[in-house]
Amino acid sequence: MTVVYIDSLFLLNLIVDYLLLLGAARLSGAVLCRPRLALGAALGAAYACAVFLPGLGFLTHPAVELAVAVAMALIAYGGGRRLLRSFLAFLALSCALGGGVLALSLLGARGVGLERGVLSPHVDLGVLLLASAGCYAAASLVFRRSAGHGSRELVEAVLTLEGRQVTVTALLDTGNTLTDPATGRGVLVVEGEKAAPLLDRPFGEAQLRDPVGTLSRMEGDGRFRLLPYQAVGVECGLLLAVRLDEARIGGRKYQGVLAALSPTRLSDGGTYSALVGAMES
Repeated sequence: MTVVYIDSLFLLNLIVDYLLLLGAARLSGAVLCRPRLALGAALGAAYACAVFLPGLGFLTHPAVELAVAVAMALIAYGGGRRLLRSFLAFLALSCALGGGVLALSLLGARGVGLERGVLSPHVDLGVLLLASAGCYAAASLVFRRSAGHGSRELVEAVLTLEGRQVTVTALLDTGNTLTDPATGRGVLVVEGEKAAPLLDRPFGEAQLRDPVGTLSRMEGDGRFRLLPYQAVGVECGLLLAVRLDEARIGGRKYQGVLAALSPTRLSDGGTYSALVGAMES
C-alpha cells in the first residue's frame, strides 16, 4: 500500500500550481496579483490532497478536474479580458508538465510519476524542475508569438494623491526610458481620463494637448510641471505631469513618483491605461 503524506503532497502541488498559474499569467499578459495566484494554487493543492481521501475517488473524473481548473483560473485571474487566454495557457502548461513527467517516467527516470491525476508526493524535485523548464519553454514558443506584449507584463497600480486613490492597469515596459529630470527616476505615464479622480480639477483632452497653456493657468500649483519627452514622430514634446504622494505598482511602493498625463489612450484595446518603465534610478 502506498503511503501518502498529506503535508508533503499539499506543499509540492502548491508550489507547482503557483508556478503554473504564474507562468500562464506571464505568457498571456494577464495582470499579476500574487495573492490571488497563491489562493488559486492553494485550491489546486487542496484538490490534490482530497483525491487521496477515502470515498472521494469521484474527484478524479475529468469533469471535476476541469471544474477545479476553471475555479483556479477564476480565483487567480479574476474576470478580466484575458481570462480565457490565461486559462488556456494554464491548461497548456499543465498538460505539458503532465506530458513531460510521463515521458520522463517512461524513459526510466526514478521518482517521477502521477498518481490519481496529480503529482506524486515521491517525485524527484530535480527531475520535476527539468520537466517544468522544458514544458514552459515549449509553451512559450506557442504563446509568445501571439502575445500582445512580449516580455512585458501587466500589473495593478494604485495611485495616491492628497488622500484620493485610483487603481489602473499598468504595462511594465522596459523600453520606456522616460525619466524625471529632477531625480533621474522613472516616470509613470497614465491616461489623463483615468487620473481624473486624483485631481481637484480634472483636465480634458484639449487641456492636456496644451500643457504649457494649462500649467500657466494653474496659479503656481507646485505639484504640476512640464515633462519633455521624445517618441516616434515627436522630436521634442511636452506632457503635463503631477507629483504623486505614492504609487503602489505590482505590490511595490514608490514615494513621490512623477505621473505624466497622456491626452490620448495608451492601449488601442483598453487593456492597460498606464505605462511603467524603470522606477528606480
